[in-house]
Amino acid sequence: MFNDEGIERGQTIAPELIRAIRESRISIVVLSKYYASSSWCLDELVEILKCKEDKNQIVMTIFYGGVDPSDVRKPTGDFGEVFKNTCVGKTEEETRKWSQALTKAGNIAGEHFLKWDKESEMIEKIAIDVSNKLNATTVSNDFEDMVGIEAHLEKMQSLLYLDGDEDGVMLVGIYGPAGIGKTTIARALHSRLSSTFQLSCFMENLRGSCNSGLDVYRLKLRLQELLLSKMLNQNDMRIDHLGAIRDRLCDRKVLIILDDVDNLQQLEALANDTNWFGHGSRIIVTTEDQEVLEQHGIDNTYHVDFPPIENAYKILCRNAFQRSWAPDGFENLAERARELCSNLPLGLRVMGLMLRGKKEEDWESILHRLENSSIPKIDAVLRVGFDSLHENDQTIFLLIAVFFNYEDDGHVKTMLSDSGLDVRLGLKTLAYKSLIHLSTKGEIVMHNLLKQVGIQAIQRQEPRKRQILIDTDDILDALENDFGNRSLMGISFDISTIKESMDISPKALKRMRNLRFLWIYNSRWDTNLRVHVPENMDFPPRLKLLHWEEYPGKCLPHTLRPENLVKLYLEKSKLKHLWKGTQPLGNLKKLNLKSSYNLEELPDLANATNLEILNVTECPSLVEIHSSVGNLHKLEKLKMNYCGKLQVVPTLFNSASLQSVSIAGCYQLRKFPDISATITELSIVDTMLEEFTASIRLWSRLEDLRIVGSVTEHEYFLTQPHVPRLMLEKSGADIERIPDCIKDLHCLEDLYIVGCPKLVSLPELPTSLKRLIVWKCESVETLVPFPSDSQIFLLFFPNCFKLGPEARRIISQQRSCHQFLPGRDMPAEFTHRVIGNSLTISSNACGRFKMCVIFSPISEMEDTIDIDLMSRISINGCPKKNCIVSLLDGVRSEHLAIFYSEILREYEEVEQYSEILFEFSSSSQNIEIIECGVEILVVETNSEQLLDNDHGSLSDESFQLDASRVDIIEDLHENLA
Repeated sequence: MFNDEGIERGQTIAPELIRAIRESRISIVVLSKYYASSSWCLDELVEILKCKEDKNQIVMTIFYGGVDPSDVRKPTGDFGEVFKNTCVGKTEEETRKWSQALTKAGNIAGEHFLKWDKESEMIEKIAIDVSNKLNATTVSNDFEDMVGIEAHLEKMQSLLYLDGDEDGVMLVGIYGPAGIGKTTIARALHSRLSSTFQLSCFMENLRGSCNSGLDVYRLKLRLQELLLSKMLNQNDMRIDHLGAIRDRLCDRKVLIILDDVDNLQQLEALANDTNWFGHGSRIIVTTEDQEVLEQHGIDNTYHVDFPPIENAYKILCRNAFQRSWAPDGFENLAERARELCSNLPLGLRVMGLMLRGKKEEDWESILHRLENSSIPKIDAVLRVGFDSLHENDQTIFLLIAVFFNYEDDGHVKTMLSDSGLDVRLGLKTLAYKSLIHLSTKGEIVMHNLLKQVGIQAIQRQEPRKRQILIDTDDILDALENDFGNRSLMGISFDISTIKESMDISPKALKRMRNLRFLWIYNSRWDTNLRVHVPENMDFPPRLKLLHWEEYPGKCLPHTLRPENLVKLYLEKSKLKHLWKGTQPLGNLKKLNLKSSYNLEELPDLANATNLEILNVTECPSLVEIHSSVGNLHKLEKLKMNYCGKLQVVPTLFNSASLQSVSIAGCYQLRKFPDISATITELSIVDTMLEEFTASIRLWSRLEDLRIVGSVTEHEYFLTQPHVPRLMLEKSGADIERIPDCIKDLHCLEDLYIVGCPKLVSLPELPTSLKRLIVWKCESVETLVPFPSDSQIFLLFFPNCFKLGPEARRIISQQRSCHQFLPGRDMPAEFTHRVIGNSLTISSNACGRFKMCVIFSPISEMEDTIDIDLMSRISINGCPKKNCIVSLLDGVRSEHLAIFYSEILREYEEVEQYSEILFEFSSSSQNIEIIECGVEILVVETNSEQLLDNDHGSLSDESFQLDASRVDIIEDLHENLA
C-alpha cells in the first residue's frame, strides 16, 4: 500500500505516486460525491486506467455515499455538477481525458454502498475480494518442474491468440485419453493466465454433472449458478433464468476453464454463445470426447498426445526416484515400468510412486505381477470411459483389446462386418472418446493400460454369458467338456498356461455357432505341452480368424468350412498340406504358414481371389508355389524366404496388385519369374539364380531393391534411375567395379555394398544419397569427393584398412555426417580430447556436439558379436542424454566412430552450465575405448541444420530424442535377411 499524505499537493501528481500506481497489482477507486472535485484524483484515475489497459492491472470500484455508476459514466447529478466546476479553466484535452476516465470507471462493476445494510460487511467483502484477487495474480511455481508442460503451454497459448490481434471471444478445446494430462495443462494455463483477465474461473470435474436427476432446464440453471458463484466469489448464488451469465459477464474479459466435459448440455449451459462474454474472453474446454467439441462448433482444438519416450521415462523416474534418471541397476527396470504404462502420464506417476523406495527385487516382483493385471487407481480412472459406452461400443472395445490391437482399420471393419455390431459408428465413437487412435500406418491402436481395462471388464462378466473367453479354466471347460454358449464371439487361448497336454473334444466348437475369432498361441516357446486335435473336429461355420500357432495336425480337418475365413495364421504348424482340392476362399485376405517345416505343398488357391498376403517363409520342405498364385490379382505381398527345396515359382506378371516380393535362402531356385510392373519392393538374398527376368525394365514403381549373394549380372539393377534403396552383394567376390551410371540414380538414398573384396574404388555417387555402407570390402582405397549439395549423413567403412589419405580426407570433410572407419589418429578438430573413456568440458555452448571415440578389440572378434557404443552426457552431474550407436560385428584393429548429439531444447539453460561430462562405454567386454574427444559446433541459424529430420533414425527429431539410437546393425541385418 502507498500512502500519499506526505506528498505536497501541486498542479500534477507527484512522480513517486505515479510509480506507486504503476507498481501496484490492484487499485481501488472510491467514487464519492466530491471525488471529481480534485484534479489530483482525476489525474490519478487516468493513470490507474492506463495501467489497467497496458498492464492488465486489476481495478476495483466502490460507489460511495449515494453515488450511482450512471452518475459517474455521464457524469450527471451532484457528481456531474462537481466535475463541471473542476473543469472550469482547464484545457479541452484535460477535460476530455477526465471525462473518458470517469466513463470507464463507471462501467467497472463494483460495490454499491447503498446496497449494504452495514458498512462493515461491505468492507469485509472488499477485503476478501482483494485477498482473493492478489492470490490469483501471484505467479504459481506449481507447474515449473513438470516434464513437458512448457511445450504444451506454448502450443496452447498460440491457439489462444493471446499476443495477437484477436480481441473477440474464443472457445478452445483440449482433448485426449483419460490420464494424458488435460486437466494438468488446463490448471497450468489458469495459473499462468488468470492475472491477465478481469475474472477467471476453473470449473473442475464436470463429468457426470448431467446425471444429477434434474430436468434439462434446472440442470442448466444449477450449472450457471455454480459458475457465477465461483467467478464472482459469491457463495450459493441463485438465478432464475438462463441469461444470467450473459447479464453478469458480457462486459467482462474472462478466462473460464470447463474441465472434463462429457455432455453437450454442459457447454450449452455455460458457454452457449460468445456474446455472453466480454471482448478478449477465452473459454477452454477439456474433454475425452472430441465429438462434444464438434457438436458445439469448437474447431480450435489441441490434441494431447502421449509424451515421447524420453519424457515418459523422466516422469516415471521423478516419481520413483525423485530425479530425472534411474540409479545404477534400476535402468532396465524403469524402462520396463515405462513400457507397462504405455507412456500414459497418469500411469507413470502412479507406478513411480508405488515403486518409490523399493529394492530391485521388489521392483522385479511388482512388474512381473503387473504384466497381466492392472493398478486399481489407474484402472478406476480409465474404466470411466469404458463404462460410459453403449453396449455396442463396449463389445467393439473388447474385441479390439483382445484380437485387433495394431490391426489395419479396414481389416477390423472386414472382420466385424457381419457381427451385428455398428462397426463404423462404434470405431468413430471410440476414437472420439480417445479410447483408440489411428496410427500413421492406418492401424487401430489401443494403449496397454486401456487393454487391461478391457481384460478386467471381461473377467467381471458372468462366465457363461461372456462373448469372449480369455481365462484358461473357462477355455478348458469349453474345449474339453463341450461347454460353449451361442453368443460366444471369440476365444484367445495362451496354451503355455495349461499344466498338462490336453485333448480337444471333436464337438467342442460345434455349439459355438457364433464363434468368429479363434486365437491360440504360445507365449513361451520353451513349453513342450501338446494339444491334440481330432481329425473330425468341427470348426464353426462363421469363423473369420483362425490363428493357431503350433497347430498339431498334419492336415486341417475336412469339416473345416473356410468360406468366411479372412485371416488364416498357422505359424510353426506340423502341417504337411492344408487340404485337398479347391476350397471356397473368397474372403481370405491373409495366409501365413511361416515356419511350417513339414509343409510339402500349397493347395490350389484359385478361389482366394481376395488374398493380399501370402507368407511361406521357413518352409524348407516346400518344393513349388502353386501355379494358381500367379493369377491372384489382389496379391500385394509374397514372402518365400529360406525355402531350401523351393524350385518353382509361377509367373507373377498377372498379379496386378503385387508390391513386395522377398526371396532368400532358396538355393535350388534357378530362374526368377516375371513380375508385375506394380512391384515396389524386391529382395533377393542368398539364392543361386542363373537367370533374371527381363521384366525388370518395366518396374517403374520400384523403390527398394536388395540383391545379396545372387545373380551374375548386377548391371540390370543400375538401369533403374528411380530406385531410392539399393543393396549389392556378390558373395564370392566377383564385383571389381561399380558402373559409373550409378550417379544417375537420382532417387537413390541408401546404398549397401557388401562382400566385394575385389572392389578398389567407388565412382561418383548421386547427390540424393544419404547412407553409404561398405561392408566386407577390405580392398577399397579411393572414392570420389561428394558434391557440395550432398545429403550424405552416414558413411560406414568397417575394416577398410586400405583407405588412402585422400579418401579419409573426403570422409572427414562431411561435417554433418556420422562416420565409422579404421584408424588410430583422432582428427584435429576434436580440440577437447583425453586418453580414456570420459572427459569434462566447461562451456557455454549451444549444446550441439560432435564426438569421436577410438576403440579397439582386445582379441579377435567373432562375426556374430555386435558392438554397442554408448555415450552419456551429464550436465552439472545430472544425466541429460544417452546415445547408443550399434555397429557391425567382426571389427578388427582400431576404429574411429564419429557421431553427433544435441542437448534437448528443454535444456536451453545449458548456456549457464559450467560443466558437461561425456562418458563412453561399450556393451562388449572385448572392446577397449582408447581415446575420446569432443568438438563444440557453432549454431547454424539457417535451415541447413546439421541433422535434418529427413535423415531418419539418425536425427534427433525436433530435438526431442533424449535417448537416441543409431542402429546400423539392425538395419543392415534386416536387409540381409
